[in-house]
Amino acid sequence: MKKFIWRLQRLLDIKIKQEEVKRAELISITQQAVSVRGMIMMQRTILQQKLNEVAQTDAKERVAEQEFFLKHVHVIDKKIKQFEDQLAEIEILRQEKIKEVMELRKFRKGLEKIKENDKVEFIREQEKNEQKDSDDKTNDRYARKIIQNV
Repeated sequence: MKKFIWRLQRLLDIKIKQEEVKRAELISITQQAVSVRGMIMMQRTILQQKLNEVAQTDAKERVAEQEFFLKHVHVIDKKIKQFEDQLAEIEILRQEKIKEVMELRKFRKGLEKIKENDKVEFIREQEKNEQKDSDDKTNDRYARKIIQNV
């Protein structure tokens, strides 16, 4: 029986590698998003801690610390806003990568389905040819017996 060789195997291999590369890029982008989210949370935690510290101080000192806190809180808010903007950009890029991965996966799955159908057809054709060869051999043997008996 002949070995099944699929003409589009090289294309399928290329698409599998492309999908792996895009998936790795997606993982990298997701890690960036997680990192930026962590930075946002850290800045918010720092802000909350400072606010709690101000709330815990004596009434006399609290006014001065609140004034200082309010003067400098915009700096942390600005950092948080920058991180949120960066996160929004990363999320847009992440969605694009997800779309690319899904398109490649869909294409690859289609190729794999075509390959499977071609393989089934190849096997069916091989079995048909083997049956034909077997029938021809049986007919030849039967014809020889008839010729020998005559």
